[in-house]
Amino acid sequence: MAEERHYLGVDLSTQQVKAAIVNENLQILHEVSVIFDTDLPEFRTQGGAIVDKNDPHIITAPVIMWVKAFDILMDRLVMTGADFSKIAALSGTAQQHGSVYWQNGAEDSLKNLNPSEFLHEQLSHSFSVSNSPIWMDSSTTKQCGELEMAVGGAEALAKITGSRGYERFTGSQIAKIYQTRPETYKGTERISLVSSFVGSLFLGKIAPIDISDGSGMNLLDIHTKTWHQPLLDACAPNLREKLGEPVPSKSVLGPISDYFVERYNFSKECQVVACTGDNPASLVGMRLDDGWLAVSLGTSDTVFLWLSEPKQVLDGHVLCNPVNEEAFMGLLCFKNGSLTRERVRNACAEGSWDIFNQLLGSTPRGNFGNMGLYYDVQEILPFLKGDFRYNKTQRVQKFTSLEVEVRACVEGQFIAKRVYAEDFGFEVGKGTKILATGGASQNKALLQVLADVFDSSVYVQEAANSAMLGSAYQAKHGLTGERYHDIIAVLPEPQKVCDPYPDAQEIYAPMTERFRRIVNELIEE
Repeated sequence: MAEERHYLGVDLSTQQVKAAIVNENLQILHEVSVIFDTDLPEFRTQGGAIVDKNDPHIITAPVIMWVKAFDILMDRLVMTGADFSKIAALSGTAQQHGSVYWQNGAEDSLKNLNPSEFLHEQLSHSFSVSNSPIWMDSSTTKQCGELEMAVGGAEALAKITGSRGYERFTGSQIAKIYQTRPETYKGTERISLVSSFVGSLFLGKIAPIDISDGSGMNLLDIHTKTWHQPLLDACAPNLREKLGEPVPSKSVLGPISDYFVERYNFSKECQVVACTGDNPASLVGMRLDDGWLAVSLGTSDTVFLWLSEPKQVLDGHVLCNPVNEEAFMGLLCFKNGSLTRERVRNACAEGSWDIFNQLLGSTPRGNFGNMGLYYDVQEILPFLKGDFRYNKTQRVQKFTSLEVEVRACVEGQFIAKRVYAEDFGFEVGKGTKILATGGASQNKALLQVLADVFDSSVYVQEAANSAMLGSAYQAKHGLTGERYHDIIAVLPEPQKVCDPYPDAQEIYAPMTERFRRIVNELIEE
């Protein structure tokens, strides 16, 4: 019976693996998690990762730790009373840019798993690289330069793949392994992303990479949705065979493996839907659509955009859209988010958000022409570090009052987001809507500034864990073939929390132009 069908979503993030089972109406029935540092202390990770003692740029995670966490996760779902026989389809998501290297013969091991034994016991010798490079690794600057040169420079690489060469991206990581460990590369049967690795465990064979997560590798042509052969050749020989051909993000890959049918009583009919990266899965979970922009306000701030056409930019990323094969998604990351806001709060408002919000509300929009750029750590967009304060006419060492400092911090952060979103083609105003998520989205005073800077209404939604839930929604989307927007229609609508003031655009449009001039001057300096 259709009303009895359940869907499983699994999210293997940096610090933990978690899972949710939802019903036909996408309501959560069961939810469990396994935290790597505390539940698997024998692997000695910090925040789910291992930093190389000799080179802090090399950051990895043990693959077998992920497999063992998977075993614990399944047992915890059993303990909640989950009825696996009702799960009609499942999908997964994972931290983007990590890569898994399967040893020659690994697929045979996956196909012949013994249901009376744990996965980690049977797959302990299935990986040619025991510690997978993950998104935090930044040791491949040389290989990034080689990839860019192979196609004529950073702009050419961004035009083809959606991003210039980034150290954490998988293409340069594969090139480094081939260059430094050629025998290891030769002994590798297949290469997975962490997301397709999750799919492989359920499928009982190596799962294909989906085009959305695949577009974060510097190897996929985002226009043709296929691997770009000159880039493959620039990385390593026979790479196409080791990667397999990419598939659309909502593809049904086949039935779940017999291991899960016999060990956990899954139905033989349960289908595995392609797994994707955490950013594309978040777009699914946040239910973004054309004309919407999502702003996640956390330790780092992230902006997601739905793009009808790919916009070539050197700052930020264009990925293939996981919901609509004709569309794209833009992604912008800002390292200085909540921690920077908290630093200004502590300095100006006695560590109190209430006082901070009162100071913010006691200054007018536009802040008397004062403007501030605050970067505690090296920022990605723009590439700056330090505090930069300006009055109406010139740079100053400090502002005249605490309330000016508070508003300068908040306006400066949101103006930066508007500037880089506009570079992606996002049109401010004109009926656009913003979905705010993350810890700071509870603060209505901040959201009012966000609404004014973008001249757009701001909304919030109830559900957290957008990547994990996005993978559960994608399981239903892939299985039923229904329109994505029909599937999510059962969910509660996002709630509007604030509208922009009528004069917002005439105040902030000139400020965005001034921000651009200031940044250009600072970067030239």
